[in-house]
Amino acid sequence: MERSEVAGWFAGRLPDDWFTGPVELTIDRDEITVVGTLAEPSAGEGDAAAARAGRIARFREETRQQRMAIADAAQERYGRSVAWGAQCGDTREVFTNLSTPVMTRLRQAERLVLDTLVDAGVARSRSEGLAWAVRLVGQHADEWLAELRRAMEGVEEVRRRGPAPE
Repeated sequence: MERSEVAGWFAGRLPDDWFTGPVELTIDRDEITVVGTLAEPSAGEGDAAAARAGRIARFREETRQQRMAIADAAQERYGRSVAWGAQCGDTREVFTNLSTPVMTRLRQAERLVLDTLVDAGVARSRSEGLAWAVRLVGQHADEWLAELRRAMEGVEEVRRRGPAPE
């Protein structure tokens, strides 16, 4: 599945008045997450953060049926679940997305790291500790991970131009 094809499909399916620009797509083996930016509300004398949260809540409620129909069509086309989210100013919310179990084998030293997180109350379980560690690495390695993803896109382009397998 090519990212540009998915982006084009969503651009064609989404109503023009939902978002202020193109959506942000995050695609993995299990899920497509679609996050669009909403117009900033005028809070007047009210709290700006509360106004943004209200704008996102209204969008979620008013577009639910259409979003689910688009998600169903996308799932049939791409074989992945679709999660939705919205951003308004500096407020971002993803409404529903998968929490997928991932099997891994860890040696004792790695298990001790997770057990320390659990014992210290940072995580309630090894599973939660592993998720915490992955989020931490993601936060501190964003630039490197983005560079790696760009390199992988280049590899996919070279594969696509190569000879077809027999």
